This record gives sequence, C-alpha cells and structure tokens, in this order.
Amino acid sequence: MFSSALKSFTSNISANYTVSSTPSSICGAWKVYDGKKKSTGKAVSIFVFERKSLDPQTGGFGPRSSSSALKKVHEEVIARVKKESNLLARLRHPSILELAEPIEDTRSGGLMFATEPVTASLAGLLREKDDQERAGGVAGRPSRFVVEEADGQLRRRELEIDELEIQKGLLQVAQGLEFLHESAGLVHGNLTPESIYVNAKSDWKIAGLAFAGPPDNSDTPSNIPPISLSEVLYHDPRLPRSLQLDMDYTSPDFVMDSNVSSAADMFSLGLVMLALYNSPHTSPLKTNSNISTYKKLFSSSSSAPSSSNNFLSSRPLPKDLLSDVLPQLITRRPGQRMNAREFQQSRFFDNILVSSIRFLDSLPAKTPNEKSQFMKGLPRIIDQFPRSVLEKKVLPALLEETKDRDLLYLILQNIFKIVKSLPTGRRAFTERVIPKLRENFLAAKGAWTERDVAKEAGLVVVLDNIELIGESCSGKEFKDDILPIIQLGLESHTHPIVDKSLGCLPTILAVLDFSTIKNEVFPIVAAVFSKTSSLGIKIRGLQAFVVLCGGSSSSNEDLGDGLGGMQPSKNAKASNNAVLDKYTVQEKIMPLLKVMKTKEPAVMMAALAVFKQVGRIADPDFLATECLPILWSFSLGPLLDLQQFQEYMALIKSLSAKIENEQIRKLRELSSSNSRPGRNNDLMNVGSTDAFFGGNGDDVGENDFERLVLGKGTTNHNTSSDILGDSLKPQPQRSQSSRAATPVFSWSTPSTVTGQSQVNGMSTLGRLDQSHNPTIQPTIGSTLSSFAALKPAPTPPPPPTAGFGSPMTNGFGVMAPMQPSNPWSTNTSTPMTPQSFGKSANAANQSSFSVASPPNPTSPFSQFSIAPPPSQSQSSMQTQYGKGSGGPAAQVNGISIANQPAKKKTGLDAYESLL
Repeated sequence: MFSSALKSFTSNISANYTVSSTPSSICGAWKVYDGKKKSTGKAVSIFVFERKSLDPQTGGFGPRSSSSALKKVHEEVIARVKKESNLLARLRHPSILELAEPIEDTRSGGLMFATEPVTASLAGLLREKDDQERAGGVAGRPSRFVVEEADGQLRRRELEIDELEIQKGLLQVAQGLEFLHESAGLVHGNLTPESIYVNAKSDWKIAGLAFAGPPDNSDTPSNIPPISLSEVLYHDPRLPRSLQLDMDYTSPDFVMDSNVSSAADMFSLGLVMLALYNSPHTSPLKTNSNISTYKKLFSSSSSAPSSSNNFLSSRPLPKDLLSDVLPQLITRRPGQRMNAREFQQSRFFDNILVSSIRFLDSLPAKTPNEKSQFMKGLPRIIDQFPRSVLEKKVLPALLEETKDRDLLYLILQNIFKIVKSLPTGRRAFTERVIPKLRENFLAAKGAWTERDVAKEAGLVVVLDNIELIGESCSGKEFKDDILPIIQLGLESHTHPIVDKSLGCLPTILAVLDFSTIKNEVFPIVAAVFSKTSSLGIKIRGLQAFVVLCGGSSSSNEDLGDGLGGMQPSKNAKASNNAVLDKYTVQEKIMPLLKVMKTKEPAVMMAALAVFKQVGRIADPDFLATECLPILWSFSLGPLLDLQQFQEYMALIKSLSAKIENEQIRKLRELSSSNSRPGRNNDLMNVGSTDAFFGGNGDDVGENDFERLVLGKGTTNHNTSSDILGDSLKPQPQRSQSSRAATPVFSWSTPSTVTGQSQVNGMSTLGRLDQSHNPTIQPTIGSTLSSFAALKPAPTPPPPPTAGFGSPMTNGFGVMAPMQPSNPWSTNTSTPMTPQSFGKSANAANQSSFSVASPPNPTSPFSQFSIAPPPSQSQSSMQTQYGKGSGGPAAQVNGISIANQPAKKKTGLDAYESLL
C-alpha cells in the first residue's frame, strides 16, 4: 500500500501532508490520494507514480530487449512525466489543473506531486456512468468514488454527467485550450478524457501535458521542445498504454499529415464530445494504437466519423451539436475547423444556464451594476440548475463574492435559496456557509459601532432565514456561530432588525438547551423590553415572553385549560411545557410587567397573553398576591374598549376560580389530616369538656403540676386527675344494658329527664325540672379536718341525670361549689377530673362512682353527704349555697348555674385559700 511506500520516501510532501491510506481514484499511470496540509488543513490531491508500473509487459521485445534500451525508454517516460508536472507549475489558468506542490523524485524512483482537490478524471467518470447504465440506471449502483471528508467520515461522491454538466465542462475545456493556444503558444497533443480532471467544485481542468509542445512554424520563442511525432506515434508494448499517445483521440493531422497545429486539439475535442454522448462512453475510433488501422479507418467515408453517419455515435446527438458544432470540428481539413474562441460562441452554449455559469466565472471582472442585476435575476433560474451544479459551481462562486458588502444581502438571498433546494444542504451550510457568515458578521463585531447599512441588510436576510438555519445545523453549531449573530441583531439600534431578532425566538427555543436560553437569551430579551421606547418592540418583547413561558406568539392564542374564557384557536401552536422555570417567570418576568408604564391597548392585550401563560405556571398564592392586583390595574386602563376589558375580566375570573378551587382543596386535605376518630373539635360539644379545659388531662404540664403540689415523684399517665391532683381510677366497662346510666352519688336526688333536644345545633339532654336540680350541700356538724372517703359502690343506677344533677343548657350543667378539703388530713379522697363535669346522658361509656356514707347517719340530707366546715361558718355556708337541695338556679347567657355570691372563690382559687 501507499502508506508503506511513503515510509521509504524522503520528500517535502510526505513530511508536511497527511495522506489517506487508499487512493480515491486511478488516473492513467497515476494513483490519486486525498491529503491535507498539516499546518493549515487545506485539502489537496496527491498524485503518485510508482516505478514498478514501468516493468516490462508480456510480448513485444520480451527478454531479448537489452537492459540498456529498456533503461533508455524508462528514462524517456520519467522525463515525460516530469514534463507534465513542470508545465502545470508554469501554466496558471482557471481551466488548467492547479499545482500545489512540485514533483519530487525519491530514492526509490517514485514520483509524486500535489494539486488542488480532484474527484476523478473524466475517463473515470465515464466508466462509472457505463457501470451505472449496465446496472439499470443511475440509481442502479452507488458511486465507487469514496473519499474521506473533513470530519473523518467516509462518504461517496455522487457524480452526475447531465447535459448542463457537459456543456459547462466543455466550455471550461475550451477556455483552457484558448489559453494554451493563444497565450502559452502550445498544442496539447493528447487531449483525451484521461487528461481532463473534475475537481471538487465540479470544474473540468486540463492536465496530461506530457506530449504538449509548440506548433509547427511558431513565431513565439519557447524553451519547450517540439513534439516528435515519429516517437510519440510509435506504440511501445513494453510500456503501459496510459503513458503513450492515445490514437483513438488523435487528429489525422498527426498520423496522416505529420502536422502539429492547434487545430489538432480541436479535432480531439470533437472526439471527446462524441465519447460523452456515445454508449459505451468511448471514442468512435477503434485503432488499437496502430497507425495502419487508423489510416484505414479514414480511407473510407463509412468508417470515418461524419455527419452522414451520425459521427459513428450509437445514441442521438443534440441538434445544435449535430448540425453546428461537430461538422466544424471533426473534419479532415484543419482550415475548416473552428478555433477554441469560436467554439465558445457556438449555439451549443446558447442557453440561460450556461450563460449564467459563464457570467459567474467572470464575475470578479464585472461592474457593480452588472453584478447587482445578475444577483437579482439569479433566483428566478436557480431551480433550473442541476443540484450538482448548484452545490459545486454556483454556491462556491457566490460565497466568494460575499466580501462585496454592497451585494451581501443579494448574495445571501441566493445562497439560502440554494441551500434550501439541495438534498445535501445541511452539510453544505455547515461546511461552507457558516464560515462566511462568521467572517462577515462576527469577525469585526467590536468595531461595528457605526451603522453599516449594507451589513444590516445582510443581517436581515439571515434573520429571515433563521428557520432554515435552525434545521441545517446542530445545537452546538447554532450556539457557537448563529446565536452571536442574533444577539448582534438584538443589540442593534435599528428597530426592524430588533423586531426580526425577537421573532427568531421560536426557532432558538427549538434548538438550544434550557441553560443557554435562561442565561444567555432571556437576559438580552428582558433588557431590550425594558429599555426600548418603541411600541412595536415592546409588543414583540411581550410576545417573546409568551413564547418563553411555553405559549405561541400569535395574538389569537388562548389558554387551553380554560383560563382565557374562550376556546383555543385551532391554528395556535403552543408548546406543552414552559421554557423558563417557575422561579424565572415569577421573579423576573412579572416585575417587568409590573413596572410597565404604557397603557396602549395593543401593549395591554399583548401583556394579557403573558398573564395567561403565567396563570398556567405560577403558584396560586403568587397569582393571588402578585398577579391579580396587576391584572386589575391593567384592566382599568382608560384606553381599553369593552371587548378588551371583558377579556381581562374573563382572565381575572378564571384565575380567581383557580385560586378558590386550590384553596378549598388544600383546606379539605388539611381538615381530613387533622381530624381524629370519636372526637369533635367543637368547643360547645355537650358530650366532652376536653375542648373547654384545653387538653386530655394527661399532658406534661398537668403532670408537672401534680409533682409540684402533691410532692409525687411520678405520675401514672394511664389515670385521670381532678383539679386538686388526685387520681380517679375508672371501673371496668359496664355491659351494653347499663350504658344509659349516669354516675350516682349519695347527695344526688333523682331528676326527671323530659327528653332530648337540640341546643345550638348540638344534640343534648332535654331540660330538667329546675325544682329537682340537686346541689352539693355541706353536712351540718362535720368538721373541716375530716372527710369521708370516696369509694365506688355497686349501687343500682338511678334514673339518668346530667352530671351532678344539674340541668343542661347550651351544653353546660349547673356545677355546685365543692367543699374544700384539708390538705393536711391523712385521709385522701378520690379526685375528680374535669371530664366528670358536664357529661351528658349519652356518655354511657363513662365509669360511675359512689361516695361512702358519712359518719352521721341522721343527717337530713341525701344518702351520702360530705362533712360540712366548722360551725362558725355554717350560717354563711348555708346562706351561700342555699337551704335544701332544690334551690333554683339562675340563667346567665342561656346557661343554667347555681345561685351564688359573686365574691365566692371556686376551683383553684378556693384551693389556694386553704393553703
């Protein structure tokens, strides 16, 4: 392989260029490799000639040929090959193959030189086309020309030879021949498809100048030796045919007349044209490199190509070519042939497409007015060009002209239209167009302080085609190369450019990532919105906010969740997700709307669209505290008409309903999570005093109080305690039949329950006859220091009573004052918890307690009584508590209480007076 062969070379090319491992094409005796210059990355084609190709072939002189004679032939061939490279270095013309590095002779005998990138020779393309036609058409098999692109990928080069390509290529070859004949004073001598190369731009270039020389009787001095026809016409079987003159394309001037003139090249050009239309794509002359065969063909009119036999073509020829061009090229007399200049003016090239290509080739020499007219008319015929011509010929020519700022906007219009029409437009845009855009808009960004009308016009064209640009490049390329151009437009002082830049936002959002949009795009948009004094830019900024919030910039776009109060438009294209996060929407966008001063209806309605999107994203709390006040303020704008006001009100009502529903849902969830089984949180519940006393009697505060007052070390959390700190031990739960009984004490008298009623919406016991309301009375004759022990007794349950025998009004029963006890007494009584007061008859599951009989059995009071205080206080106590057990109770605010003086201390106050 060539890579191993290069190791034995000591050359400038192998040291300064990277060369592909396999050849991209084989052109005659040359193997063509793709290469790149290491320092600049410039693509080249490297032609390599290997000496082993000169090894003797079978037949001919065979082993009898002397080594000295063969060596002499080899030296002549090497000199001929070097002559070709040397002439390429001397001849500089657009239609002559451009030499990049001169030929080098290495120690191994190999030769190599570098040229501009080429795809293949014309002969190789014709062989490719023959294979495609045999396989069933152009699409029958893929192209064999596989090359390595700049990104390291191997791609096939699809090449087409259509009518326009043929016309364009022949025109370029004719231009090259004109240069050789008239300027260089040379005759090519061997113009064949093998000596014509097609470069990467699809241009046809002349090469193969190994047999070139000055014409006979030339007056122009030249250091190039003339062509020796006796040597070049002789076919040496020891050498490859590619290194010898191809007689199938040779003019009869050489073979039959021994005359060297420029007309001979025109005859060869005619045979090349026949090969382009023939099938297979070869010359109609089949000489087998034999002079006798050649002369025999031209001895008869039937075997020589002429107009009478369709020039021996197996296919029909174009009318202009058949009637006007070929008869003046393929003719026996040199004087009857047209020259290269006349050939270019023939009717064969008289069409708009070829003329446009010719104009492009000479574009640098045209006047500004001619360039402008051409660029304005080019879009009308772009669709008529073959895609290969557009990509390889027209597009590169236009890109080269982008340096002309006055024509920049016209050139860019044509460039974007070409990119849109190309199947490979994405690759063409990234590889060719983007570098030119950076060069024109970003290279001197810092120096663009003054207004440049020409550049602004080009920027408008770029912004108009931003959707095509977004489809033609990746996100990274867009961020690195295109986004700075859009930012340049946003920062422009020209309002139309800013407006178009803001209009690019939907495309930007579809290409860039969230971080780039939030940190690089949104700040610029917000700055433009806050600083502009133009209503149009203000509206466009609001539309940009809508897009950033996940909506559409269309003015008719409505919310899809009913917040707008109307049905959404069918044509609206709103995204499902907001681009910006909730924090940015609430903390960045809303403040900008809040400080907006203008009240123009158009601005107000654009702001309404933003509020609709915010209503989708923001929290209900934020909507209630921040959004709705601004909406009300905007809705009362003096310039709004009725319909606009109604739209604002529809949104306000929708947001309010959304807030209300959300708050109701939260409260329901909160109430369901805080509720407990078997407990009513109503403070007025008759069946429980927990809400009234604020706890369940076993929290840490009351336990601490017990330890402090009673001196107890620990407290059993499983027992209840009364307000004096003594514990109450519940008895085992009764059977279902006894649950209707209420606690009975010895001092209680039966009372009649009149029924059950509803008091303030709560189920309570029915009113009791107040004449039967028992109260706790002190026992006369008892001492303060002695109290009877309270013991549970299994007494049969009396008729149901309420609490301590007091009637129930508004959920509270009459509570008679308790007799104070002596805290220093050795006897302890069972404490009563707050739950013992006010229990309804429905609380059947509470334990009932009985008090032991007092020591005095002759007491006039009920079965059980508590010893009264000392005798000196009996009168006051009786006055205070009333005589008898059936004293009436007063009604205060609907609550029945016992008659007592206002100065009497009760509860803990009474207890403190004993200490």
